Amino acid sequence: MMHIAFCLYKYFPFGGLQRDFLRIALACQARGHAVRVYTLEWRGEVPEGFELLRVPVRALSNHVRYAKFSRWVADHLAGHPVERVVGFNKMPGLDVYFAADPCYEDKARTLRSRWYRLSARYRHFSEYELAVFGVNSRTEILLLSPVQKPLFQRYYGTPDDRFHLLPPGISPDRRAPVDAPAIRAAFRREFGLAANDLLLLQLGSGFKTKGLDRSLRALAALPPALRERCRLFAIGDDDPKPFQVQARALALADRVRILPGRGDIPRFLLGADLLVHPAYSENTGTVLLEAVVAGLPVLTTAVCGYAHYIGEADAGLVVPEPFSQADLDQALARMLADDEARLRWQANGLAYARHADIYGNAERAADVIVKGCR
Repeated sequence: MMHIAFCLYKYFPFGGLQRDFLRIALACQARGHAVRVYTLEWRGEVPEGFELLRVPVRALSNHVRYAKFSRWVADHLAGHPVERVVGFNKMPGLDVYFAADPCYEDKARTLRSRWYRLSARYRHFSEYELAVFGVNSRTEILLLSPVQKPLFQRYYGTPDDRFHLLPPGISPDRRAPVDAPAIRAAFRREFGLAANDLLLLQLGSGFKTKGLDRSLRALAALPPALRERCRLFAIGDDDPKPFQVQARALALADRVRILPGRGDIPRFLLGADLLVHPAYSENTGTVLLEAVVAGLPVLTTAVCGYAHYIGEADAGLVVPEPFSQADLDQALARMLADDEARLRWQANGLAYARHADIYGNAERAADVIVKGCR
């Protein structure tokens, strides 16, 4: 038996990174290894057998708190060593890093002013990224999006052999079950959706990053007769108030519901007519494939790391970069007006779910973690 420590700043049941962490940790535990978790915050049930350590540090700013977190973890590990340290956030001292986040240095240099690079926040995150990807680091990298690899190598010169590309980690419970039509009918009755109503679904915490403002503008831009048939449900752990204000300003208050994260997402995937995910930035976008395997057509942006799967599966439309709100508006109107196309995209997604290699990232990640133990 090996002892494996997992580090992540926050755990809550509905985050994509958090669900990836849990699947990987459980895969390691299923192989007989002991799991220890270091975190600042844990919301939800703790799996049986996990040793959970809530790191007792505080600070006024996140980057200072994260620095204190990593120092506390390093001190604790010095007295309570393990064979492997796995991180889901960038920090020093990792044996394996799960690369859920995009290249920070590239964003700092392309999306921020040069003055930003004088800040303490920049120095912290830049140094922590260097600790993972630098040529002198020994950290193995579990890569989710091949698009990010050349960016990390541009800034850090990370050798190829430290990258391990994983397939997407789609939970099998997102696939449409045999009784999907009955579940859909019950869901739509519960939420008062008529046969002719069209339900748009947006999933994911961080409503701003996921582009909920873009979705609201696109909904408002629909032809009146089509807009009257539509409702939008947005689900995630975030402050809904700015988007509720926007919905009212666009005369959409009666068309839009914003709900907190919840555990019955498969029902929503089966009950909706379209997933909208016009993200500003998205390293992967697991929700895109969760919709595909449920048979829900997808409208997303090309910036998402997993957007290419929508084209491969022919299960929806991808708005190209550079983003244009007009392009999104036109694509949404086209998808909602074309019933036959949505049925085709649904059938293509269900067929893709049967043969695509998109379910095994937890086992492959466990292979890398266990194989490299000292």
